[in-house]
Amino acid sequence: MITGLSEFDRVLGGGLVEGSLVLIGGDPGIGKSTLMLQALNGLCQMGQKVLYVSGEESVRQIKLRSERLQTLSPRLFVVSEIDLEKILATIPVEKPDVLVIDSIQTMYNPELSSAPGSVSQVRESTLKLMVMAKRSGIPVFLIGHVTKDGAIAGPRVMEHMVDTVLYFEGDSNHVFRILRAVKNRFGSTNEIGVFEMKDRGLSQVTNPSAVFLSERPEKSPGSVVTACMEGTRPILVEIQGLASSSNLGTPRRTVLGLDQNRVALLVAVMEKKLGMQLTGLDIFMNVAGGVKVVEPAVDMAIVTAIASSFLDRAVPDGLVVLGEIGLTGEVRAISRIDVRAAEIKKMGFNHLIVPKSSVSALKGLGDVRVTGVRNLSEAMEVIF
Repeated sequence: MITGLSEFDRVLGGGLVEGSLVLIGGDPGIGKSTLMLQALNGLCQMGQKVLYVSGEESVRQIKLRSERLQTLSPRLFVVSEIDLEKILATIPVEKPDVLVIDSIQTMYNPELSSAPGSVSQVRESTLKLMVMAKRSGIPVFLIGHVTKDGAIAGPRVMEHMVDTVLYFEGDSNHVFRILRAVKNRFGSTNEIGVFEMKDRGLSQVTNPSAVFLSERPEKSPGSVVTACMEGTRPILVEIQGLASSSNLGTPRRTVLGLDQNRVALLVAVMEKKLGMQLTGLDIFMNVAGGVKVVEPAVDMAIVTAIASSFLDRAVPDGLVVLGEIGLTGEVRAISRIDVRAAEIKKMGFNHLIVPKSSVSALKGLGDVRVTGVRNLSEAMEVIF
């Protein structure tokens, strides 16, 4: 089933599979219910009948939100109920094509004596909904709360029972939201969907590269552009680094959006192979736009950002750097470099620094100049 939200469909693996159980988690107020209403409206427009069960809001509250989001539909049926037995009894009568439970932590099974939200209640409610989904073929969305450390609240077995687990990430102080699959029996777990929060709900971001680079400062030391892969999609992101003098006995290493251990490793390589004295400096790293990048293909960008800030010299305009760095300072080849290069050309950049072994794979880039480097020293000579 196609929801009409292309970013949502992409993360699901192309659309919603009949009889599937999809768990969507995220921080309070991040926009889970908003995303759900917009996706359900798309399903209704495709002719599907949807039953939305809310254990947290009244029917009137949901109607007010739907009016604001312009997602009212005669095919969207809403009920405010927490008794799971009553909900399951309603399904054969209403015969919906899609069922939504908001949220699974509010559901109550009268057969159990424990309170709603407890481990046993969440586990049993999920199990009963899973059996219903598999037998009837009705896809079920479960909206779940997350704990302080970002995991779905309740038993971990809940994630094993469902077919797909999606996390809706983002800072409530930023406009961008990222929908990420961490488990998917019907598609890739590497895909992400990018949304922007507006006054009338979530707007799809079909070209994330342009958005993430839109406010990049020009000729500013410590700012570098690189290309990361999110599933089959290349995204250009800005890596920011700041190296400053420290008044502390142990300098700080603050890293946002990157692997902290990876940054520490690369700082050690820079000290050993480039002779940069970074030991007594505070180092701060950030990925602009709130994106999380964990692949080693951005190693070169991390080193370049730190070196740029340390030397107080800006990276040349139009430059993008790619490459994995080993402990001996060598620059190693990365995957899907041709796809990344095509995105770099599309975004108007004119100089690309890549591993020497990957130069032969890059053809047909027109005006984009490609420079291959074997190690960190060569890369620093080319850039600075």
